[in-house]
This record gives sequence, structure tokens and C-alpha cells, in this order.
Amino acid sequence: MSIDRNSGFKVIQPGIFSLIEDAGRFGQHGIGLTTGGPLDRDAFRWANRLCGDQQTAAAIEITVGGLVLESQINTTIAVTGATIPLSINKQPRELWQSHQVKVGDRIELGFATSGSRGYLAVAGGFTIEPIFNSASTVPREALGGLHRDGTALQTGDFIPCLDSLPGSQLRVSDSHRPDYSANSALLRVVLGYQQQAFSNINKQLFFSSDYRVTESSDRMGFRLKGPAIKPTLDGILSEGICLGAIQVPADGQPIVLLNDRQTIGGYPKLGSVLSLDIGKLAQLLPGGTVRFEAISIEQAHNLLLLDQQRFANTLLEQISLHE
Repeated sequence: MSIDRNSGFKVIQPGIFSLIEDAGRFGQHGIGLTTGGPLDRDAFRWANRLCGDQQTAAAIEITVGGLVLESQINTTIAVTGATIPLSINKQPRELWQSHQVKVGDRIELGFATSGSRGYLAVAGGFTIEPIFNSASTVPREALGGLHRDGTALQTGDFIPCLDSLPGSQLRVSDSHRPDYSANSALLRVVLGYQQQAFSNINKQLFFSSDYRVTESSDRMGFRLKGPAIKPTLDGILSEGICLGAIQVPADGQPIVLLNDRQTIGGYPKLGSVLSLDIGKLAQLLPGGTVRFEAISIEQAHNLLLLDQQRFANTLLEQISLHE
């Protein structure tokens, strides 16, 4: 793919950890490649929708903040997710809202005051050459992203995208924006067939306790600290691992596996966190707390269908003020 150096954004500061992510790399577990994609799928798809993009379009996942871009294009952008101060040419701008930018504009993001991951989308999406049908960056696999080798954005990088005609400025209503200020989350869990390896006492302990997010958490998985739960199995034959799987290693401290998880593993699994709740977990900072609630697979299906309908039927608000 040839890159037009006059059509896109220059990275002035890359921030703490900023990655190109699209919807994810699906259908490649058979060759050992994980899915990747945005940790907070809800914030990601709202950012793309504000820019008039498909939900699969490539955007930037910003961890904690610090990203500074210079526009070399006339287009529309939106930032959603964590509460990260946003300014364009030193003028404060709202999150969860689309903004027009022009050639030479400087887009700056400060550091998160609540939540930990933000998403910056652009009209038409960033034009990144896919690898195995996805542009998603997976650092642990050295695959994907702007550099195609899994590295995060770097100072001086150029992120290409296409010119876009000015469109309506839109915003997500306050009632549809998540609140990350508590740094805590209730996660719904569908129990798996290996639940039989955990006694009723262990399961009751797990579902009635608080667990703390540790410093060892990343895009591969969130390691939790709390009351230990001990399965009757020391290990199992390695098998495929789904998003949200709750592995329990020998120390009894649960690990919730996320987008960049390994494709197979041999620790017993109590169940899986509902995919709708992965974003809530991923927005927590170290020290944040989680509790778990068991639901049936039928409830999980209903919740997923209701969420799809909610997103499809929610109308964005038009902004009459011209920036």
C-alpha cells in the first residue's frame, strides 16, 4: 500500500501506549494468532459511529493518554472512552462528540482522570494495510499496526487516512455514556463445564468476594488479587481459550483473559466474563476492584441481543454550534 504523506496525521507525541486497532483478527486461532482489537468494544464502536464509519474501521486505542497529533488533512474526528482531556489548537473540546479538524490543527490528549483507555476515530478510518485480514496491533505477537510488527505508535510516525467532506457534528447523549469514576465493576459470568472442578464453597467464595486489579494486568489478561480459589484439578490438557475466560492457576488467583490472550492454555477455567463487560474491566486502573455475578447462557444471549438493538436504535444528537 502506498502512503500519501500529505493525507493523514503526524504523531508529535505517541503517548504512553497508543495502538492501531480495528474490530480484530478473526479466524486465525488455528495458526496460533489471537484476536486483538479494542479492549473496550463499546467505546470503540461509538467513536467510529460518531465519524460515520463502519464498526470495523481502524482507530487508535490510547492507554492513559499523552497522544499529540498534527493534522495534515481536513476531516472529522471523535474521541470516546476514558475521561481524557482533549484539545484542538489549545481549545478544550468535548469527548463523545465529533469535531472537524483542518490541515495544521494540533490535537492533544492529556491524561485520564477516570478510566484508562480512550479511542480516537477518524472519518473513513485510518488506512492501514491489514495482515491476516486485520490491522489490529498485537505487541506480544509482533504483528499488525502501523509498522506491521506489533509496535505501538512512535514519535514522527505518519498515520494515513482519506480526506473527508465536513459532515454534521454529532454527540452521544449523556445517558449513553459510561461512568468510569468509581474504578470498580460488576462482571457477569457464564459458568463453564470445568466449574465441576471447583467446590460449591469455592464458587460461593468467588462470587461473594472483591478482587483487586494488579499491576501485572495488560491486554493479554487482567490478573486479580483476592481470596484464593482452588480447583481439584492441577491442570488440564491445553485447549482453546475464549475471550473473558477466567483461568485459575496454582496460586488460586483468577486471571481474566482479554483480546491478546494466548490461543490455547492448560489452567482450569471457572467460566467466562460476558463479552459486554470486558470493556468495564479493561477501563479499570491497577487497584480497581471487581465483583462477579453468575448468569445463565440464555441470559447472556438476551443481553447481547438487547445491546445490539440499543446501539442500532440510539440516535446521535446533532450539534448546531459551528466550531
